[in-house]
Amino acid sequence: MQASTKQSAIGAGDRGAGKAARAYSFADLSSYPFKVRLLIRIADLTFFILIKLIAGTVRFQIEGWENWEAASREGKIPIYTFWHNRVFLATYFWQRRRIVVLTSQSFDGEYIARFIQRFGYGAVRGSSTRGAVGALVEMVRLMRAGCPTAFTIDGPKGPRYVAKMGAVLLAKKTGHPILPFTISPARLWRSSKSWDQTQVPKPFTRALVVIAPPIYVAPDADEAMLEGKRDELQGALDAINRRGEVWCGEQKA
Repeated sequence: MQASTKQSAIGAGDRGAGKAARAYSFADLSSYPFKVRLLIRIADLTFFILIKLIAGTVRFQIEGWENWEAASREGKIPIYTFWHNRVFLATYFWQRRRIVVLTSQSFDGEYIARFIQRFGYGAVRGSSTRGAVGALVEMVRLMRAGCPTAFTIDGPKGPRYVAKMGAVLLAKKTGHPILPFTISPARLWRSSKSWDQTQVPKPFTRALVVIAPPIYVAPDADEAMLEGKRDELQGALDAINRRGEVWCGEQKA
């Protein structure tokens, strides 16, 4: 009986390790037409090279690192949350920490998953509209296997700067804290054509990283409490965004 129980535990551990390994591996693109596969690979490599070259010149200033430390104590691991238009610098700043990111089941989601994996991230496919439940279940499993996670919390298609519920639900299911952060480059290019107005820092600029205090969600939280936590997350992200805007203004003064 003991041997059987031990064998089952080992099997469960192996399955968990296998699921974690898949998150860090490129997805099979064979279901896409050749032209789309080619475009995904071109976009993947283009963003990887741009982030590597440009973000490598950025000088980071950090506020609130003690909040990261608080979210990482006593066996806790963070659920990172940030705005979609900060992906460029966030990818570089938090690289090689094996953070698993929720990406959409779409052309954009595929090339984003691939270039972040080149920086040591994992990727789980899903979105607010497609595969959301399955993706959340997979992220719960990965967190139980010790993987930090991250949400571009207004993605994949907005509205911009409006926090969605995914990170709150994950915090309830796992007991791990939500860790809101933002990164604000002093000098940047902004894409006016994209829904999120994607930010790309100019080479050799300074950037402020602001990390807010962790947010915990009770395992028995009801719908009203969950909505309250989403509002708390929204408020935290709005506050650190304003801090970033003030700092950027100071750099230009």
